[in-house]
Order: sequence, then C-alpha cells, then structure tokens
Amino acid sequence: MTSPTSQPAHPGVDAAQVAAPLPDAAIRSRTDSYFNRTRQIVGAFGDCTVTYAFFIRTPVISAPALMLRWLENVMAERNSPCEIEIVHPEGEWVGAGEPLVYITGSFTHLADLETLLLQKLGSPCVAALRAYQIALSLPRTQFLAMDARHCAGFEMQELMAYAASVGGRAARRDGAVGFVGTANDAVAGFFETSHGLGTMPHALIGYAGSTVRAAEMFHETFPETDLVVLVDYFGQEITDALAVCRRFPELAAAGRMAVRLDTHGGRFMEGLNPQESYAVLNRHAPQALRRYRSDKELRYLIGTGVSAAAVWTMRDALDDAGFPRVKIIGSSGFGVTKCACMADARAPLDVVGTGSYIPERWNETYATADIIAYNGQERVKTGREFLLPSTRAAQRVRATTDRTAQS
Repeated sequence: MTSPTSQPAHPGVDAAQVAAPLPDAAIRSRTDSYFNRTRQIVGAFGDCTVTYAFFIRTPVISAPALMLRWLENVMAERNSPCEIEIVHPEGEWVGAGEPLVYITGSFTHLADLETLLLQKLGSPCVAALRAYQIALSLPRTQFLAMDARHCAGFEMQELMAYAASVGGRAARRDGAVGFVGTANDAVAGFFETSHGLGTMPHALIGYAGSTVRAAEMFHETFPETDLVVLVDYFGQEITDALAVCRRFPELAAAGRMAVRLDTHGGRFMEGLNPQESYAVLNRHAPQALRRYRSDKELRYLIGTGVSAAAVWTMRDALDDAGFPRVKIIGSSGFGVTKCACMADARAPLDVVGTGSYIPERWNETYATADIIAYNGQERVKTGREFLLPSTRAAQRVRATTDRTAQS
C-alpha cells in the first residue's frame, strides 16, 4: 500500500474515529461536487495514474498520520493500491508551500478523496506548530491539552489532540517537557496514556459550598488520585489554597497536591493590585520589567488574572506556610506570548492547561493539493512548478553546488 518512505503510526492513530474508512456513498456526499464529477468523467474516458502533492501555504509542523491512515483504510476498502512518499516526517518543520507528502495511485479512486484528505491535514499541521511553539516558550513546564470544549465536535477534537501530541513531541526533541496529556479519555492514546487528566471544575466547588469541602468530597471519592484544587471560585486564592493544604497536610507533604490558578481577567488575585504586583515581580524577576513591554505583556506580568506576579505570590504563600511541595497549575488565556512572559519572569509554574490556543486562527489551516504527474509525466498548473519533484531535485543540486563553491 505504501512506499518504504512511509512511517510507523503515531500512538492513538489506529484507534481514531477520524481515521476509520467511510463507505463511498458517505464520501460522495461529503466531498466537493466537482471532484465527484471528475471521478465519473475519468471512469468514462479511462483511468490513469496520478501523483498528488499536498502542501500548506504557511509554515507548519508536519502532522499527516491521521490523513494517511484514513487514506490507506479507504483505498484498502476500494482494493486500489497507492504509494505514499512522506517528504517531511511527522514532527518536522515544514516551510510555507513545501510539499508534505506525495500520493500516487488511481485517478478514479483518488479524485473524490481530496476534500476529506485536506480536512484531515491542514488543521492538525497548524495546531501542531502552535503546540510546539507554546511548549518551547515554557520549556521546563508540563502542558495539558484542554481544547475539547473549543472544538466543533469529536472529529475536530481528535485532530486537535493528535496535533498537540505531535507538537509536544517535537518540542521535547528540542529540549522542552511538552504536552504530557489531555483532559479526555477518548483521545488520551495520542499521548500514550490511558485516561484523561484533571480533577474538578468550578461547578463542584459551587455544589460543595466551599473549596475545602469540594476537596474533601473529591479525596473521599478518589483517594488514590492526586488532589488538584481550583482556588479562585470565591476570590480567595491564597486563603483557600492554604486552607486545603492544612486540611490535607499528608498529601501536601508527599507532593500529591496542586492548586490551580484560573483567576479571570476582570480582577486581581487575592492580595494583589497594580502596585503590589509590580513589587512582587520586582523582587523575584526584576529583569522582566526592565525592557520595553506592550500593554498585553505588562498585563501578563503584573495585571489582572493569572499573571506572573500572581504565580509568584502563590508560591511565596505556600512556601512560607510550610508547603513547598505543593505544585502550581496555571490556566486561563495561556498562549505563546503569555508563556514567554512567564518564562521571562521565571514564574514557578509546574503545569499549564491550555485550551483555546491550540485550535485558534483557522484562517491559517488551509491545506491544498495539486496533481503534479499523469501516468508518470510531470504536469501542473502554472505557478505551482515548485511542487514538481524535478524542480525540487534541481534546487537541491544547485544548493549543493553553491555550498561546494563557498567551501
């Protein structure tokens, strides 16, 4: 089915619903009509072998496994072999417009698949880049993918979870900790885990009536699970965090407790205001305040919500109260810029949960494809000659010649 350049399946891909084959009737109803008509025309006038080049117009991290597994499954159902040449292996940086993969096979059996193949390629590659960038911006911090609520259904959720795992692995190769898991059991396999991570939402605290009582209920129900407590429900982050630690000193001492900061951007964390936030950061990371900062960066450092000053204030409070092993988890608006500000401020974050950032900015995700050969003869529309293997080979020869001449 595939050429020797194909790669092993990424964890979780074989079990993904998005990779499952579809009957021809479903494919026909979901693809663009001009591809369906092309398939009928080619069937009437004679099939040929074609080669498609798939590419994206913006720089991305290669994440083709779900698309390729779906293609292999569909072509197996059609009993039609195809060859796959992966130009950029999974997790590799891909420049704007560079082909990610070449696919060669029957025009009749590939013509109506293009729409669905592109759906399964563009968004994961762009999201993988975003996951890679955010992980590198805080390289010593673990990341948890919490994007499910921002996805338009389960197919998108699978694509985004896969992308976060690809980007996280790429970041790990470059020295970051990266993404360690997701919040859902169904997509945990992409991270080589068996279950989703996370403990309690705000709703449980509202139900319990107090942060301490919510922690007690959780621990009584799940005694073997590490306790992570949201502490912003009542606007008393420091007070409630210390109260829970004192209620469960054994868990705190064993490193089995964490507090999650999720203070919304409409207020300061308990005990902070602009002046105090500035003073906190000036004590711990004065260099973060010395260079020019945009208004957004200043807000991430000393403003409302989960700022670097808020993280440092919580760390100081926990340490001063004798709970140095209690971890801090940050959530709420963590993107690359916010994480970079946290890194500049050396904010003591152990884990970051990020949701909306991974599938953000959909206008960047448009993958496209062109046929670049018919029955082995190169042919592509004007302006896309850069996709041709012969053009790329010539470019490599010129680059090698230039390097030799320079040396």
